[in-house]
Amino acid sequence: MAHLFVLDLTYTADLAEIDALMAAHRDFLAVHYASGVFLASGRKEPRTGGVILAQGERTALEDIVAQDPFTAAGAVAYTVTEFIPTTTAPELAHLAVTA
Repeated sequence: MAHLFVLDLTYTADLAEIDALMAAHRDFLAVHYASGVFLASGRKEPRTGGVILAQGERTALEDIVAQDPFTAAGAVAYTVTEFIPTTTAPELAHLAVTA
């Protein structure tokens, strides 16, 4: 069964601090895209945080969240929500749970 998660980031620091950490955060994202854990990400509009779509196991994802430079600096709060994809667009059919 696919374990998909929405990682919801809410900024707890001002945008100047967020911007100062952004390059390190993007490096963090790149590592987890390369490993296949992160599937999509982007900032919220209005700019109050971001969202990451991820796959894996909850405990591993919680460990990954702890490694985010935003987390280490106390600049974001993360909410980790698991969901079970029962219906998808054709391009994402491989992620759907059919049983």
